[in-house]
Amino acid sequence: MIRLGEIQSLKVINKTPQGVYLNEPEPGPEEAADVLLPKKFVPEDLEEGQLIEVFIYRDSEDRMVATTKTPLIKMGEIAWLRVVDLTTRGAFLDWGLERDLFLPTKESTMTVKKGQKCLVGLYVDRTGRLCATMNLYRLLDHNAPYQLEEWVEGTIYDIKDGFGAFVAVDDRFSGLIREREIIAPLKAGETVRARVIEVREDGKLTLSLRDKAHKMIDGDAAKLHEALIKAGGTLMLDDHSDPDEIKLILGMSKKAFKRAVGRLLRDGVIEKTERHTQLKKEDGEN
Repeated sequence: MIRLGEIQSLKVINKTPQGVYLNEPEPGPEEAADVLLPKKFVPEDLEEGQLIEVFIYRDSEDRMVATTKTPLIKMGEIAWLRVVDLTTRGAFLDWGLERDLFLPTKESTMTVKKGQKCLVGLYVDRTGRLCATMNLYRLLDHNAPYQLEEWVEGTIYDIKDGFGAFVAVDDRFSGLIREREIIAPLKAGETVRARVIEVREDGKLTLSLRDKAHKMIDGDAAKLHEALIKAGGTLMLDDHSDPDEIKLILGMSKKAFKRAVGRLLRDGVIEKTERHTQLKKEDGEN
């Protein structure tokens, strides 16, 4: 079977002025149409009956064609490709071949700009063309070699409400930062360093952006902690603050705020003054 998006060994069937026509070395159950290897890619000593390794894709007229060039990405792989052009329907990426690779808008998880690089995989669309996709979930390896508490690096390729940020760890393995573990705004295309907090039975990784010391700070406590960091370490809130003010600043009830304060006080993360709640200063810090 002649397969799009792959390098395979095909046999020379016929030599013509335009190039050579290739097909499978051994006929399959269904006879495949011959594929043209254009003349500029044909080695001078190539004869009928010989085998040659080629990459199969479609040309500008959507005809299946072969090349001896090695593309920057093949089926089943993930790679960073540069945006060379933009249209209303999507973007075109440089993948090292004569015809640029199309990235449809519906397969983008972020707004792309000309000149930037995108992390993408390959798929065959319903018309039989090779296209790029940023939806990498099904393309990532689920047999990550990492252990609990290990720190890893990866690229965020998608963010979904109710789930969190999907990460391509080392641009190869499947990871997820759940919403409750997101302590600052993230965006697709961003590179992050995260800690492995779960290796699931299916091999996928659950990640955290927090170090181990903050593992137990979650829920409203995590929200308060994040608000303190964004405010420079101090909030003009305490147990006597107006409930509406607390709701406006933190998005939580006064009762939830007091529980969060108690949690962070027990963990030694904050300290209270007469009218402030602030991050605890490190020893020696002025």
